[in-house]
Amino acid sequence: MDLFNKCYNFTRADEVKKLGLYPYFHPIEENEGPVVRVEGKEMIMAGSNNYLGLTSHPEVKEAAIRAVHKYGTGCSGSRYLTGTLDLHNELESRIAKFLGYEAVLLFSTGYQTSLGTISTLVTKGEYVISDKENHACIVNACILAKGGFAEFVRFKHNDMKDLDKVLTGIPDRAPKLIVSDGVFSVTGEIVDLEKMNVVAKKHKARILIDDAHGIGVIGNGGRGTVSKFKLESEIDLVMGTFSKTFASLGGFVAGKERVINYLKHLSPAIIFSASPTPASCAATLKALDILEQQPELVTKLIKNSDKMRKGFTEMGFRIFPSKTAIIPVIVGDVEKAFIFWRKLFDKGIFVNTFIPPGVPPNMSMMRTSYMASHEDHHLNRILEVFGMVGRELGLIK
Repeated sequence: MDLFNKCYNFTRADEVKKLGLYPYFHPIEENEGPVVRVEGKEMIMAGSNNYLGLTSHPEVKEAAIRAVHKYGTGCSGSRYLTGTLDLHNELESRIAKFLGYEAVLLFSTGYQTSLGTISTLVTKGEYVISDKENHACIVNACILAKGGFAEFVRFKHNDMKDLDKVLTGIPDRAPKLIVSDGVFSVTGEIVDLEKMNVVAKKHKARILIDDAHGIGVIGNGGRGTVSKFKLESEIDLVMGTFSKTFASLGGFVAGKERVINYLKHLSPAIIFSASPTPASCAATLKALDILEQQPELVTKLIKNSDKMRKGFTEMGFRIFPSKTAIIPVIVGDVEKAFIFWRKLFDKGIFVNTFIPPGVPPNMSMMRTSYMASHEDHHLNRILEVFGMVGRELGLIK
């Protein structure tokens, strides 16, 4: 049996392409935030994680350009050796202060942050306990930890009674780390962090929250899920990314200085990977400046999202009852989801299509997300087109 047989036999994407319904890998030719150019035509973007609309902000772009002029295009080394810039140290200090933690460690991507943190902290004889609907980066980090002979167990999605039950079955003296998304990336739901914290304290477990979709979206001034629940002094670790709110690329973990110091010297993802680029760091710093100076952007983002939730609900669409910038519109079966996406695309609306196994069977969806830079005329047009397509396909009356 040839290793590549499975590759040659994988034809699902080709079949969807032949039907003209393929919703993935469409190159964006120009990007001005709420409006993008795809295949030569302008479209309203309703699927980006650019929550505050800062990827096209002139000050953010100029900061990245200045960094390239000063430092060049890359660092040519790992943080551990020749790849640390004063920009890295400045950004770590600023993020720590913003979130209210002792220290922060930067990684080159958000995905790498998860792998490099969880698999380094949880080792042989220790337990990592993960929500069943956590992001793939967390799942793979837990599998990596298991490969290092850690124990990997899961609890029912956002179910703190089940978490309590799972923890009860673990030896009391065993070191334990509970890991959860703060805002779940598919549904936009928020973790029940208050109850999770109570359960964790009962079982002497530590908590790590991945707030990739929470920082800049919820909490005091956009400080995320931990801030929303006012648990800054209680939650041990927070991970985040710069590819969403901060309009750049990279990731970080925040926590106690001794824990961050341990990761800094022992995480393979730090030691054996090139450090974040100067432009990425400079763009993130400027985006953080803007977030701190203009917290009203967070208010505008939630106002926009609330408008869309209300609009979809009033039209009769099935949506997840989130309170964040992610609003999934349930379509149902895969074929109908592809058709729905194509009709939206043809009418100038760009969204994301989620199908199994990324979502449960018969829960295929248009995963929409919103930005502070969306104006009412953008949002009204999105609702108008969704209504037209929804009625055409029999999803709403």
